[in-house]
Amino acid sequence: MNDHARLTLAAALLSSVALPAFAQADPATSAEPQNAAAPVGDGQTSSQQESAEDRGEIIVTGSRTPKSVDKIAGAVTVITPAEVQRSLTITEDATAILARTVPGYSESNQTLNTLGETFRGRTALYLFDGIPQSTPLRDGSRNATFTDMATIERIEVIGGASAAEGVGAAGGIINYISKRATQEGTHFGVTARFGTQFRDDSSQWKIGATIAHKSDGIDIFAAGSFLSRGITYDANGRRIGLSASSSLADSKQYDAFLKIGHDFGDNGSQRIEAEASFFYLKANGNYHYVAGVRPPAGTDQTTGIPDTAQPGPPTDPLTGQLLFKPDFNRFQQYALNYTNTNLLGGNVAVTGYYAKQEMRFPGDNGIDKQDPRISTGVIFDQSEILSKKYGLRTSDTYKDLLTKGFELRFGIDLVHDQTQQYLAVTNRVWVPPMNYTGIEPYAQLSYDIGPVTLSGGWRHEDGRVKIADYTTTYYRKSVFVKGGTLKYNSDLFNAGIIGRLGSGFSAFATYSEGFSLPNVGIPLRNVSTPGNSVESIIGLQAVIFKNKEIGFNWRGRIGNFGISYYQSRSADGSTYAVDPVTRDYVLNRRPIHIFGFDVNGELRPTKDLRLNVVYSHVVGKTSAANGVASPVETPLGVLNIAPDKLTATATWQFIPTASVSLGSTSYFSRRLPAINEYTKGYTLFDLTANVKAGNVGTFSLGVENLFNRFYFLSSSQIDIYQNYFAGRGRTVSLTFHRDF
Repeated sequence: MNDHARLTLAAALLSSVALPAFAQADPATSAEPQNAAAPVGDGQTSSQQESAEDRGEIIVTGSRTPKSVDKIAGAVTVITPAEVQRSLTITEDATAILARTVPGYSESNQTLNTLGETFRGRTALYLFDGIPQSTPLRDGSRNATFTDMATIERIEVIGGASAAEGVGAAGGIINYISKRATQEGTHFGVTARFGTQFRDDSSQWKIGATIAHKSDGIDIFAAGSFLSRGITYDANGRRIGLSASSSLADSKQYDAFLKIGHDFGDNGSQRIEAEASFFYLKANGNYHYVAGVRPPAGTDQTTGIPDTAQPGPPTDPLTGQLLFKPDFNRFQQYALNYTNTNLLGGNVAVTGYYAKQEMRFPGDNGIDKQDPRISTGVIFDQSEILSKKYGLRTSDTYKDLLTKGFELRFGIDLVHDQTQQYLAVTNRVWVPPMNYTGIEPYAQLSYDIGPVTLSGGWRHEDGRVKIADYTTTYYRKSVFVKGGTLKYNSDLFNAGIIGRLGSGFSAFATYSEGFSLPNVGIPLRNVSTPGNSVESIIGLQAVIFKNKEIGFNWRGRIGNFGISYYQSRSADGSTYAVDPVTRDYVLNRRPIHIFGFDVNGELRPTKDLRLNVVYSHVVGKTSAANGVASPVETPLGVLNIAPDKLTATATWQFIPTASVSLGSTSYFSRRLPAINEYTKGYTLFDLTANVKAGNVGTFSLGVENLFNRFYFLSSSQIDIYQNYFAGRGRTVSLTFHRDF
C-alpha cells in the first residue's frame, strides 16, 4: 500500500465515517400482518431475531453484519415478505418486483435476460444469501433468475457503488434472503397457481410445496416447485417475440431448495447451517422468432409492428432437423455457514460456498458463427456460458470495543471463479477459460455518539485472472492469442455520517468506492489481428466507481418519507455498443458520470390503509469516443440509463382476513437528440386481492396490466437485435396457498 493509501485509510478510520442506507417501509407498523417482522439473517440467533422484532426494528444483513437501518447512512430498501408475495401474485418474473419497489431500478424487460436492466444506471450485484450470482468476467445478463421466488423471505437492496460484497456492485447490492423454519413443530405448505391471457397457448401453471420443522435447536426448511409457462401476448392479441438472449415465455422451471440449521452453545449463541439450491429453467422450443417491422430510426418507435413468435421449433429448411438445443439457465449452489455471537467477546460469521452456473443462449446463423472449415453451408450455432466459483467469506465483529458505541468489524473474502463461453452446437471455443482468484481483506469501524453514527472503512482487492493461449474463431481470422495473467489491485474506502434529529427525522452523507472487472470475455473473443497477447489487449483494466450521496429521512407513526441525491463517477467506465455487422456487443471504455435522486414514501392514514410511492430520476453522460480526450457530455441511452419512473400502490385491508391492492407504474417519455434516441413512456396498472377462507387456505387474485394497455418496452424502442417487443397484455392469475 502506498503512503497516500495509508494516509487516506488512517483518516477514514480515525474520523470513523460510513457505508450508506435509506429505509423503505417500516414493517412493524404496516397494515398487513405478514409485514410485522422482517427476519434477520446471518450472525443472529432466533432469540436475537425475536427481540429485534419486539422492538420494531428493521434489521439489514447486506452490510455483512446485522444492523438496524437507522444506524446505516444511505440508501437501503427492504422488500418485505408481503411485498414479495404481492409481486408473485401478479407475475413470476423475478426482476418485476425490483422495478415496482426499488428506486433507481430500471424497467423489467420481461425476459430471462437483464440487458438494459440497471440499478442507478449501472449493473447490480445479485446475491443469494450473500453469495454472488453474477459472472463479471463474462456477464451474459442472465444472473437475476436463479431460484423460485417462493423460497425468498425478503430482499435487501443497498444503493450506490460498494465494495462490501466484492466484485461487481457498480450500481448497488441486491441480496435475496431465503426462508428458514422459525416456528416450533412441523408445518407443511402447498401452493397452486394458474395464469392466463385467455388464449389456448398462453396459460401458465405452478405447483409447489414446502416443509418446515423446528425443535430442540434444529430447524429444517425444504421447498420444491414446478412452473410451466406458455407463450405471451401483447394487448393487441399478437404473440410476443422470443428474445435473442432467452425468454421466460414457452418454458419449464424446476426448483429445489434445502436449508438445515442447528443452534447450540450457551443460550443458542452458536449456529451451523447448510443449504443447497438447484434451479433449472429450460425453453420448450415450441415457437420460433419472426421479425416485425420497425419504423425508420429517429421516428416514433411505437408505431411499427412488433416482433412475434410462430408455432413450430426452428428447423433446417432442407432437412427438417432441429437446429438448436433448448436454451436454459441451470444454477446450483451449496453453502455451509457458521456463526458464533460470543467468541472472545465478538460475533463471528464464516461461510464457505460452491456455485455452478450454466447459461445457454438461443441460436442464430450470424456471420460471426460461420466457418467454411466446418461446413460450406449456413451454420446455426448457439453459445453457452459456464461459470464455477467457490469461496470463503468471514466476518468478525466486536461491539462496544474500548468504549460504548464503538464497533470494529473485519474479515477476508477468498474467491476463485472460472468462466468460459463456447459455441455449443459445434463445440468451439468463443471465450477461453478465465480463472479469477481474489483475496479481499477488509476492516470497518463505526461509532455511535448519542444521536450520531460515524463510520468508515477500507477494503483491498487483490485479484488475478489467468488465461491460457487460445485461438479466435474463423470470423475473427483464427488468430493466435498468447495467454497471460491480468492483475487487479486496488484499495477502496468508504465514509459517511448519519444523524438522528429527533421526532423520526434523520439525515446522512456518504462516500463509497466500488470495484468491478470489465466484461473481459467480449474483448477476448473479438481479437482479430495477429501478434496479440492477453496483457496487450486494450480495455481489460478494472473499473473503479466513486459514489457520493446525501439524503433525508423521516419515519413516524403514520408513515415514512425519504429522499436522496447521488453522484457516481468512473474515470474509465464500461458500457456496451452494438456491432452493426455481427449485431453482437462490443465494449466501450470511457469515463462515465451519473447523477440522480430517489424518492420513497409511505402513508398510513388508518390502520387498514397503506399508500406507497417511489420516484427515481437518473442522468448519465460519457465521452464521444474511446481513447480520445473529449468532454463528458454525451448522454447515455436506455441501455444504461432508464427513463424517469413513478410507482404508486394503495393497499386496503378491509377485513382482517382480506385485502386488496391497486398499483400503477409509469415510465416517462424522454428525448435525447444528441444520440438520436427518443422513447415514449407508458403507465400500467395492476391489481391484487387476497382472501383467507378459514381453514381451507388463502386465495389470491392477480391482474397484470389491468386495463390491457398496448405499449412498447422502453428498451425495445432502440434497435439492438431481435428486441422490438411490445409489453405483456392483461394477464390474470389465481393462486391458492394452504399451510397445515
